[in-house]
Amino acid sequence: MIEHVKLAINPKFQDWVLFENGTYIIFDDISIVEDVKEEAVKLMKEFGPVYAGGSAGDFSVIHLNLTEGWLVTGHGYGMYTYVHPSELDNESPNDLEIGLYGRSKRDSDGQNPEIIHINGSKAL
Repeated sequence: MIEHVKLAINPKFQDWVLFENGTYIIFDDISIVEDVKEEAVKLMKEFGPVYAGGSAGDFSVIHLNLTEGWLVTGHGYGMYTYVHPSELDNESPNDLEIGLYGRSKRDSDGQNPEIIHINGSKAL
């Protein structure tokens, strides 16, 4: 998953944190963040969980060119969830199916945030 996410992110963004279910947060400048893990978990807990009727349920789908899959955006700044085609039952899913699945992954990361990778442009 890490390699797919690396290919999904615009190379100008080098500072990001990836969570267990495929949600990642891009930081503008990770060097000014005192505790990257703590800040990423805080943002994930705030913007990850989905509540019925709230803006957390809104999403859009980005079709990727450099790797398989899609990104699902949500209401958190710089927060995206990677969805690989193998995760879906339908071989030709539509944006609604992709988005709902990605949103459920983001919700899982928000409910139980487990960091699996921190990428930084500078040594952390």
